[in-house]
Amino acid sequence: MGIRLENVGIAVRDLEATIAFFTDLGLSVLGRDTVSGEWADTAVGLDGNHAKVALLQTPDGRGQIELFEYLHPEAIETEPTRPNEIGMHRVALSVDDLDEALAVAARHGCHPLRGVATYQDVYRLTYVRGPSGIIVMLAEALRRG
Repeated sequence: MGIRLENVGIAVRDLEATIAFFTDLGLSVLGRDTVSGEWADTAVGLDGNHAKVALLQTPDGRGQIELFEYLHPEAIETEPTRPNEIGMHRVALSVDDLDEALAVAARHGCHPLRGVATYQDVYRLTYVRGPSGIIVMLAEALRRG
């Protein structure tokens, strides 16, 4: 059986703000839609499912993030996850310039959870708290190729 990762889906509080954050980091919007109807109720498992959706893609064309802003049923606000909690952990993005990526994130009010670390002289990396509390790992390879 063949298998590949299609995308990572994330429910967000503010679709436009989240799109701006990820597109400023370099992702592009592949498409936008509003979904509802019996097919959406069945697929997602929510009666009356109605959401605004955007599909974003990384510049290399290999990674996709699908963002949902629920109109109905009403979105349930939860505490942002912590790195050690069970469940969806984070979205990881490789960046060419970590300092530039952090400057972009800061313009959106998103800052490292603690600071920037170096992993075995291979990566400089950090976790930032993105829009809607999403944890985003930003990593810059220190060795090219």
